[in-house]
Amino acid sequence: MSATSTASVVTGDARRATSAPRSPWPARLAIGAGVLLAVLLQLLPFYITVTSAMKARSDLSSQWLPPFTGIHWQNFATAIEQGGILRAIGNSAIVTLGATVLVCVLGALAAYPLARRPTIGNRLVLAGVVGLIMIPPLSILVPLYSMMSQWHAINTYWGTILVMTATQLPLAIFLYTAFMRGLPISIEEAASVDGANAVQVLFRVVVPMLKPVTATVVILTSVNVWNDYALSVYLMRSPEMRTIAPATATFFSTTSSDVGAAAAASLLSALPVLIVYLVLQKYFIKGMVAGSEK
Repeated sequence: MSATSTASVVTGDARRATSAPRSPWPARLAIGAGVLLAVLLQLLPFYITVTSAMKARSDLSSQWLPPFTGIHWQNFATAIEQGGILRAIGNSAIVTLGATVLVCVLGALAAYPLARRPTIGNRLVLAGVVGLIMIPPLSILVPLYSMMSQWHAINTYWGTILVMTATQLPLAIFLYTAFMRGLPISIEEAASVDGANAVQVLFRVVVPMLKPVTATVVILTSVNVWNDYALSVYLMRSPEMRTIAPATATFFSTTSSDVGAAAAASLLSALPVLIVYLVLQKYFIKGMVAGSEK
């Protein structure tokens, strides 16, 4: 084919690409309006919580209006002093950090053979892991509480960390397995040819490529453990050991007439998880769609 004919073909392709019909502006406008409406609906409860937390107890103005007389910081002081929110945040931080680390480490180690050795046995194991995701934790509350009582693990950090790790591990294994299946195996084969054993391949080759899915697992696990109420209220019964969800619920029940203080406690409890999400958000979507192209 001559250069002239090649240029004609390229020009024709470019002309067809340029003349391709675009979505009409009413459709784009409707999509943008729908997205904006969804965002506003998601931010609406947060906005009302912020305005309520900034108003004094004597301020009877609408929740939709901001405080015109200035921010009433006493609400946050009341939440800290009477509600013990900072102590509860510390307890939740210990449990969340310990459970998240264990879930990431154990999830990656368990997912590697499931992703790289698709035997019948491994497929059955993975199917069982997926089945565990469907089981609600409350369905095993009675035998779980009995077992934890026999182990003297009630009102202990290590007992709650183990329970939270067990409840969050199936989803982590599933995400890690899906992501590892999308990684090129040629890199691992090259490392094996160079003399690396299976453990070295895992920690030196595979683990560095798991940043996106690890960020997803960290966000999902930390949010679920941080916000857990159903199990934490039974595992951490003493006021000194309560995590943030039971502590906030107890404080709200005792000060239901003081909406500002309850809203301030809710904002303080949500702040650490919000910071973690903002730091890791660029990896979150990558990990969530991991393996979707397989």
